[in-house]
Amino acid sequence: MVKAIHKGNKAAVRKRRRISRAVRKPNRSLGGDIFIWCMLAVFGFFFAFPLIFAINNAFKPLNELFMFPPRLLVINPTMGNLQDLLIVMSRSWVTFTRYIFNTVFITLAGTVGHLFVASLGAYAVSKYVFPGSKFFFGLVITTLMFNQFVMQIPNFLILAQIGWIDTYWAVIIPAFGMPLGFFLLKQFMDTVPMSLVESAKIDGANEWRIYSRIIMPLVRPALLTAMIFSVQALWNNPQALLIHTEQLKTLPLAITQIIGSPHAPNIARAGVNAAGILVMMAVPITLFIFAQSNILKTMASSGIKE
Repeated sequence: MVKAIHKGNKAAVRKRRRISRAVRKPNRSLGGDIFIWCMLAVFGFFFAFPLIFAINNAFKPLNELFMFPPRLLVINPTMGNLQDLLIVMSRSWVTFTRYIFNTVFITLAGTVGHLFVASLGAYAVSKYVFPGSKFFFGLVITTLMFNQFVMQIPNFLILAQIGWIDTYWAVIIPAFGMPLGFFLLKQFMDTVPMSLVESAKIDGANEWRIYSRIIMPLVRPALLTAMIFSVQALWNNPQALLIHTEQLKTLPLAITQIIGSPHAPNIARAGVNAAGILVMMAVPITLFIFAQSNILKTMASSGIKE
């Protein structure tokens, strides 16, 4: 009897494996697979073209930068552009390390505050129903349609009334309320079963313990995705309207004013400009490379609900 049951279990396991392989096997021909790979390669090249072009421009000498027609790849790579960037930045009466500190401090403080505020708000809206919760979430979605340049004048007027213009807080505090991180975290938290929260309450856990020990570890991919978007928004934003004192300026603003206006560029500093673009791209791209799997997981799960 035991042997018969064992054989029956083995047969059932083999049957499930055959069904699973049949389900996973795509219903495509070899020609279809080749066509899909070719299309992905073409679109991948077009998406990667600006990045490849910017990286190669940073190592091109001046004669290659002004070559016509322009070349994608550098022929005679040089480190002169990066060296010239350091020389130009060192001639400023504010040290280069000061610009780096301002940028890192604003980016770090704004990102930490944004993740904390967005995750708390997302937890409340996702796991509890209270008067105005749907209206509040709809308001957040509405703000996603507005470009940051549309909001510059209202933000400037509000910050001027508070007296925060030309301070770190003029950049850090508005970053706390960026709607994209709130939206991603809320949608990802919707995939966490409410039964986990209820079980934790039965065991005696308070709201802070549920939030920090149960919810936040489960939404780590969304948290990393929100961090990437926040760092990108703060790192590359010069904030020329909000910060005027030289000692408080960020690296993008310093590079922009030293190289020259984009409407009247300095031809002699074209290589310095290319090196500056590479420096500003390095941090967001590096973070994206290390967190790309979490970003894809967040985007795939942002529309799924319990």
